[in-house]
Amino acid sequence: MKPVLRKGKLTRWKDDKGFGFIRSSDGTQDVFLHITAIKETNHRPQVGDVICYQLTVGKDGRIHACNAFIEGVVSKPMPIASSFAIEKETFQPQAKYSLIFEVLLLSLLPGLGAMHFALTTFNPIPLILYPVMSFVTFALYADDKSRAKQGRWRISEKRLHLCEFMGGWLGGFIAQRRLRHKNRKVSYQVVFWVIVAIHLIFWLDWLFFGKRLVGLFFSVVFRG
Repeated sequence: MKPVLRKGKLTRWKDDKGFGFIRSSDGTQDVFLHITAIKETNHRPQVGDVICYQLTVGKDGRIHACNAFIEGVVSKPMPIASSFAIEKETFQPQAKYSLIFEVLLLSLLPGLGAMHFALTTFNPIPLILYPVMSFVTFALYADDKSRAKQGRWRISEKRLHLCEFMGGWLGGFIAQRRLRHKNRKVSYQVVFWVIVAIHLIFWLDWLFFGKRLVGLFFSVVFRG
């Protein structure tokens, strides 16, 4: 007997984890949907999408959606290797030089500050932490993008932001430009640039204002 094709609306979706729930068209059932159950599309699901699906029982004993597709979306997924190849081709020399200039500009103040910190305090930790954490953060961005393309469990944004805050924000910036990942999500970008600003303000204060800005900030916060 051929499984019945059902229809419902996506009412909840956790894009960073790749799953959500479909409310059946008659409103009587919420069905678990994992990204791997959606076929024949390169469109990421969004709340409000109409999903056509069949039912199956998962390993956890719950009812899951399977053989699902988003109504009105018929484009097929691009092979992962091909998509990376296209991105590599479209990253033109002009964009490459622009990225180099942006990285040098953003890293100038932290670089000078970290060197001054190492020379005056004999503590090289910031000088070591920036390149190490930038490498780690870039690798996490690349892994997260690969997971997104394969429909696998995603790396949490909190984890990415923590690595950026710990000194890896420059690696995150390079990954956003080079891999074109997390560069269009406004809420993510707001937090990212707040982290960058915190680092730049800290080194600006260290080099030119004798830690007065940081002291003023904490006095205002604790007084308020």
